[in-house]
Amino acid sequence: MFTGLISELGTVSAITKGADSAVFTINAPALSAEIKLGDSVAVNGVCLSATSVTGTEFTADVMIQTLSLTSLAHISVGSAVNLELAAQLNARMGGHLVQGHVDGVATVIELAPGDKWAQLDIKVPAKLSKYIVNQGSICLDGVSLTVGQINDESDLVTVWLIPETLERTNLSGKQPGDLVNVEVDVLAKYVERLLIKGDKP
Repeated sequence: MFTGLISELGTVSAITKGADSAVFTINAPALSAEIKLGDSVAVNGVCLSATSVTGTEFTADVMIQTLSLTSLAHISVGSAVNLELAAQLNARMGGHLVQGHVDGVATVIELAPGDKWAQLDIKVPAKLSKYIVNQGSICLDGVSLTVGQINDESDLVTVWLIPETLERTNLSGKQPGDLVNVEVDVLAKYVERLLIKGDKP
């Protein structure tokens, strides 16, 4: 479980591709000392397990299903990635409850800078729109954000990025056409499931 508050902006230092998986090596100088073998690390919002830790780097195996369902298949050596370690129950829970289970991939339409914040517009898959509400929570590339507005006709979602978010995450470098991982609020999915199943035997 994560909170969507990014701990470090890491860098992909190597990618080894296999027939049905890939091994990512990520340089994370600030977090590497805290990462233990088998620990969960959210990489651009995708929950991965550390398979080795050496110096300032850790590796993680990425299965073919994860590559096909997330934007990790499109990153390359040198890419900046948002990193977060699993949440601790004895610390303040900022952000919102994030599982690291990506629901879909959205396309960046525009990142428009402003005086004090930037406006990020993304087009989400139509199947995810029903889980997104104004002022609700959404996780983009592992970053917990508040939905500014959503256009149901175009499935266009707008969020605003404060300077802290722009400085500490890779969202500041997004260009039109880039892909971002989307995790909707898990509570919305539970409510839907309850309404569908109800008291059916």
